[in-house]
Amino acid sequence: MTTTQSTEVPTKAAPPPATSPALRGQSAVIKYGFIFVTVTLFAYFALSEPSFRDSATLLDTLRYVSVAAILGLGVTLTMAVGGIDMSVGAVAGLGVTVAAKTMVSYNQVGLVAILAVIAAGALAGLLNALLIVVLKIPDMLATLGTMFVIQGTKLVLVDGQSITPGMTQADGSTAPGKFTEGFLRIDRGTVLGIPVSVLIFGALTVVAWVFLARTRWGRVLYAIGANPEASRLAGIRVGAYRALAYVLSGVLASIGGLILASRIGQGDVSAGTSQLLEAVAVALVGTSVLGRGRPNVWGTALGAVLIGIITTGLTIKGLPYYTQDVVEGAVLILALIFSFTLSKRRTA
Repeated sequence: MTTTQSTEVPTKAAPPPATSPALRGQSAVIKYGFIFVTVTLFAYFALSEPSFRDSATLLDTLRYVSVAAILGLGVTLTMAVGGIDMSVGAVAGLGVTVAAKTMVSYNQVGLVAILAVIAAGALAGLLNALLIVVLKIPDMLATLGTMFVIQGTKLVLVDGQSITPGMTQADGSTAPGKFTEGFLRIDRGTVLGIPVSVLIFGALTVVAWVFLARTRWGRVLYAIGANPEASRLAGIRVGAYRALAYVLSGVLASIGGLILASRIGQGDVSAGTSQLLEAVAVALVGTSVLGRGRPNVWGTALGAVLIGIITTGLTIKGLPYYTQDVVEGAVLILALIFSFTLSKRRTA
């Protein structure tokens, strides 16, 4: 009996289908589109307006956006855990009031004012954490409630009037203190020609990036934001980490308030009102950077820089402020298209 051997030649595995040029182009738009928009706008203003290219103008741009950027870093932390902090503008405004009250009304030194402002920001973050983690109120609703409470508290503290050196106080006495020179250097001072507020912005950006991207705590925050139930089943104390995110957001907002107080040099009761929208905008814009589709520190920083480029460039060109709002809104919509619409089509 003879046996026959199979002459069938084994077939090679089929190579994976090549990515079409259209898909590669869409992927490039998602990943680099926002950076391209930023570079293009910068080049346009630099070429069309010689004053835009001055180093002083560029540093002033970074100085201008430092407050919104720092507040945006706090919003980014809360977005990482799947929430959002809508009280950052109010906390920054509270910081302005607390700083002015401490130095002008109570005649304390700048260091005491700094500690008081940071403590106030941490307490605001703890209030948000209590409402969200313990009382189970949705993030946006809880922080909106906190925003109104803080705004009202700020007015009660100063009887509804701004605090200025030499003012007549409610009891008829003259305010004995003033903003100290050291405190005013927070925004008005420079180190090697670079504004101190810009250095603070840069340092906090690096620290926040290391925290979120290079530590276990940061990875846990992202895991909670992606799937809180799975994180809980894995033994993660979800409530504690969410509380941490909101406390850190409050502290960052208070630091933004310190810069704002140093910038305006008085306890303006309306301070911080406009900062919320810019902070949320830069954090949302940042999700589109490099096509990550999630909150990230460098994206937030770049979003703040883009807002600064637009505002400074349009101001130099003499366009009215309401035009700037339209352009900033259009850029935000474009960034959200990169983050959500195009990225979902790519993964569909």
